[in-house]
Amino acid sequence: MQGQQKQNAGGGGGDNASPCIVLDGPIIVGAGPSGLAVAATLRQHGAPFTVVERSGGVADLWTNRTYDRLRLHLPKVFCELPHVAFPPDFPTYPTKHDFLRYLHSYAARFAIAPLLRRTVTRAWYDHPASLWRVTTTTTSSSATSVITEYASPWLVVASGENAEVVVPKVKGRERFAGEALHSSEYRSGERFRGMRVLVVGCGNSGMEMCLDLCEHGAMPFMSVRSGVHVLPREMFGASTFGIAMKLLRWLPIKMVDRFLLLVARMVLGDTEKYGLKRPKLGPLEIKNITGKSPVLDVGAWSLIKSGNIKEDGELFMEEGKLRSSGSSSEWRWRGPNGLYCVGFSGRGLLGAGADALRAAADIAGRWQETQQAAANISSV
Repeated sequence: MQGQQKQNAGGGGGDNASPCIVLDGPIIVGAGPSGLAVAATLRQHGAPFTVVERSGGVADLWTNRTYDRLRLHLPKVFCELPHVAFPPDFPTYPTKHDFLRYLHSYAARFAIAPLLRRTVTRAWYDHPASLWRVTTTTTSSSATSVITEYASPWLVVASGENAEVVVPKVKGRERFAGEALHSSEYRSGERFRGMRVLVVGCGNSGMEMCLDLCEHGAMPFMSVRSGVHVLPREMFGASTFGIAMKLLRWLPIKMVDRFLLLVARMVLGDTEKYGLKRPKLGPLEIKNITGKSPVLDVGAWSLIKSGNIKEDGELFMEEGKLRSSGSSSEWRWRGPNGLYCVGFSGRGLLGAGADALRAAADIAGRWQETQQAAANISSV
């Protein structure tokens, strides 16, 4: 916990037996990339902060709920957190383990020490006191639950769009005798060697899992519910995403989409021939409207064309199933009464960094105003 604090007995609406810790700086919920970026930027502004994290360490999702072969799908220059670049010896597309090294180094550099194993059970705004009150439950080594209430003028929600596992109800699921798991539980295709596996979902994760399954001797089938844009990860030796960002400086989004789809057809061929229908809107338009990213091919497409990965949505009652799904949400980085949301824009790490810079600068400015007001009162 960084910054000054005061303890009161109890808190409005909180557990009467729990201590209430009044903070000078914001409460940041989540110690993933978004939460770390906000904390680091506040540190740069000289403002105090407190980070609470329900797991036992930073970047829990990246540590415990991602598959082994995962790499960033965008070049590292687009995935850096504010103030710190990736080391020059990192590959263009860092691995999961590279990224975790970067995050741990980032936290150490800015002396970010989250309060770990604090699960937020309630957060509400106390209008009379003009404070956010956040109640956490902590399980200590003795398995005793400890309830603590924190109070602050500012609350930053940085828990991430994918913090909660969502498994949809599927008709007939109870009659399925095979193994079913969510993509957050998937680590490697080795355990599925020689098996027929249905992967539900055709996003970047779903496609890469199909590739991983195929490389480990499994027979993946892919269920695609709606249209999807598949683009080569690189065009003309450069990042597709990087090219798109440069073109958008000069051309309208629809024209850039036409260019991307023209090159994609030249490089990949007709995706609809293999069961992957393209949506009516272009890839960047869809990203801009819904937050859903196009698939950047890392090798799965050639296996789809060769028949090693098949598009088929009728295998759920016969074979294993992996759930691979994305999410979307309405998002605003600043809400009422000192509420901030970081990492929910649907723009990945690049968007999370931009959110963090804006939120932290806004909070730091307000914090400095309160400090100046307190100093003026003291001088009087």
